[in-house]
Amino acid sequence: MIDLSEIKGIGINTLRYLNDLGINNLDDLVTYYPFRYDVYEKTDMDKIKNGDHVVIDGICENNPNVFHFSRKLNKMSFRFNTGKKIYNVTIFNRAYLKNKIKPGMALTIIGKYDTKHRGIVANNLEFGMLLKTKITPVYHSNFKITSKKIHQIITSVVDKVKVTDYVPETFNQKYNLIEKNKALKIIHNPSSLELLEKAKQKLKYEELFVFMLKMSYLKQGHKKNTGLERKVNFDKVKGKMENLPFKLTRDQEKAVKNIYDDLISSRQMNRLLQGDVGSGKTIVSFFALFINYLSGYQGALMAPTEILALQHYNNIKKVFPELKVGLLKGKLKVKERREILAGLADGTIDVVIGTHALISDDVVYQNLGLVITDEQHRFGVMQRGNLKNKGQMPDILYMSATPIPRTYALTLYGDMDISSIKTMPNGRKPVKTFLKSNKEIKDVLYLMLDEIKKNHQIYVVAPLVEESDKIDLENVYELADKMNKAFGKVCDIGVLHGKMSNKEKDEVMTKFKEGKTKILISTTVIEVGVDVANATMMVIFDSFRFGLSALHQLRGRVGRNDLDSYCVLISDRETKRLQILTETNDGFKISEEDFKLRGSGDLFGLRQSGDMHFKIADIKQDFNLLLTVKEDCENYLKELEASKAVILQDILQTTNNLD
Repeated sequence: MIDLSEIKGIGINTLRYLNDLGINNLDDLVTYYPFRYDVYEKTDMDKIKNGDHVVIDGICENNPNVFHFSRKLNKMSFRFNTGKKIYNVTIFNRAYLKNKIKPGMALTIIGKYDTKHRGIVANNLEFGMLLKTKITPVYHSNFKITSKKIHQIITSVVDKVKVTDYVPETFNQKYNLIEKNKALKIIHNPSSLELLEKAKQKLKYEELFVFMLKMSYLKQGHKKNTGLERKVNFDKVKGKMENLPFKLTRDQEKAVKNIYDDLISSRQMNRLLQGDVGSGKTIVSFFALFINYLSGYQGALMAPTEILALQHYNNIKKVFPELKVGLLKGKLKVKERREILAGLADGTIDVVIGTHALISDDVVYQNLGLVITDEQHRFGVMQRGNLKNKGQMPDILYMSATPIPRTYALTLYGDMDISSIKTMPNGRKPVKTFLKSNKEIKDVLYLMLDEIKKNHQIYVVAPLVEESDKIDLENVYELADKMNKAFGKVCDIGVLHGKMSNKEKDEVMTKFKEGKTKILISTTVIEVGVDVANATMMVIFDSFRFGLSALHQLRGRVGRNDLDSYCVLISDRETKRLQILTETNDGFKISEEDFKLRGSGDLFGLRQSGDMHFKIADIKQDFNLLLTVKEDCENYLKELEASKAVILQDILQTTNNLD
């Protein structure tokens, strides 16, 4: 393969600029697709009105005149003959073109029509006549390298490069897909909108095909993986359920049974447990650890924060006192850490709860049988894989409090079995949600005062930690000052944010959980799992800054009791979008709306986790195509002959394994 430095026009600096954009080799270069296209079609000047966008071609009539207003502002003007009329063309800050534009030169002018001056204020001009529709690709760039330069470099090599087409010929014929080499040439230099659509169709199909083939292959592989040998009588599990101080919901019981069936089966479990905020996923995961313990294996539960890990640790000890549980986090005394490591190595610890400290090199398990990842999208593929690799084919359970509509989940997490918890625990009341403007802040303060008088607690969320010159938003410390002025004489107020040390966070959170602090001013660090039953109100400033699912996650920190609970969204913007949260507490409906508005990457944490990144396909816009591709891949795998296995291996190696 040609090295980028060998391509004409790519010097040392240009190579560095391309690397900054994620372009490191020839494949990255030719698959660095335009994010949009400027389409130029000649304007009928007989039908235009003042201010209309125009594209015309013609001949320059005179040498351009340039007027300099200042060092940074100049104006160039000249007469322009279209063959029918002569127009005055004005263009700003293009004085450097003066010596290139000569009388009699053919040009294409793009700009706005100015009736008063019978002229055109141009925002761009091209040399040469616009003989037909012109489609100009526009690439994501930066101040170091322009979109035009990127296009020139790609154009210089795209005709010469030979690429592998990963779509089986049967599907190329079925959908009349063009050759991949041809598609690449067109996508960067389209001659018509019709051909551009054909190129997009081909490249999107291939990208989704590669992704879904891997997902289908992985799911088949998981089903073939031999699981650990277990013998557990379900009566013992059922007996434990019946002796709980509370009754499990029907969905929780079903999820426990799903997990039990997986664990005692002959294959390795690979299951996603998803459910709404506060739906009771954690107790289900504890039952998974209990079943694993009854079959003689160790279990590990990895949480994204120390606060949440500690909460799980305390809760599992209360509900399952028969388990010997260890807590492994980043900061432990040397002696404590040594004792836990020894207990894991010799098998005296049945279950370990912890953060990413669980995957440290010095953590060795005697017989790890079950790995659970809480809020799985907050961990990267490598982190999840490292924990899994601590045992010999342990069973895998992922948990997510970002509920995904089942159709999407079956596709996006196609390599997993899925259990969904939709019913809420008995006694829980829906959180009443209100949308308020900044002008109504007094009403919000009175609502807060009512809750404080009832001896209840309140979360107040700000999107920033410190002041920003660029963004005028409420931040933690500003809010703390305002809340102290309003409530400082009535109750204690705490501050929590991600830049604090773990020790400081633990101290603040402990005071709040113990009820010593009544109002907690915080960033979204409280989003994950923290459980304070006495918290009955959530106030979120600048709520337009958050996605619907993130707001729903935050709202889930209250209403974890049988008390009336409230969430107040404060925003002067995007009120129509935010109104959805005032109408429903159903996380599945909310995530579906979020999916439509924001796409899959932000919603499911897939970009952050490294599981999925598409260059041209878009899950939101191309979801129907993805469903078609999913079916094609499943059929293809079924029919794949042994002699064609090499093709499959080539596809599986095109990007990193999906874990």
